[in-house]
Amino acid sequence: MQRSKAELRTAILRTRRGVSKHTRDTEARALADHLPALVTGSWTICAYVPIGSEPGSVEQLDDLCSRGVRVLLPVARTDAGGVPQPLRWGEYRPGELVDAPHGLREPAQPWLAAEAIADASLILVPALAVDRTGVRLGRGAGFYDRSLGLADAAAHLVAVVRDDELVDDLPAEPHDVRMTHALTPRAGLVGLG
Repeated sequence: MQRSKAELRTAILRTRRGVSKHTRDTEARALADHLPALVTGSWTICAYVPIGSEPGSVEQLDDLCSRGVRVLLPVARTDAGGVPQPLRWGEYRPGELVDAPHGLREPAQPWLAAEAIADASLILVPALAVDRTGVRLGRGAGFYDRSLGLADAAAHLVAVVRDDELVDDLPAEPHDVRMTHALTPRAGLVGLG
């Protein structure tokens, strides 16, 4: 019997909390080493600032900027009733992140509209897990599910996960937007679907 999304989230977050800082740092460097091969020229990509035990690093964002890549970062907000809204986007400038709701770090204003995601050729999406058909397990708030449908149909939607978080099967719901790829520290870019 397949576990529920809530049970999977709890188990993955517990495992991530047990990963040493050294291992997280080593994996972040490996992820950063894979990125230059994924972007060419003056691309626009959407990325994220990792929090807690999420894979990745601010240094990889700095490296992308130094290569001439335009990096957009998400701005997550809810409406007056607490319902998550589609992500807005802010241009990343090294050293200029500010504290944000939900324990996040984001670019300071001005922000771009949710539709700015359509400018990106590559969208790096935080995930707790992704399966080989592209089903992504996020944290459950729905910010990305409300946003990814606005992306260009040709964009690579890349779930960034630890190697053991690329799994064979996850529970899916009709509103889930499938990832086209996974990015893991050891395997690099893996096609899904």
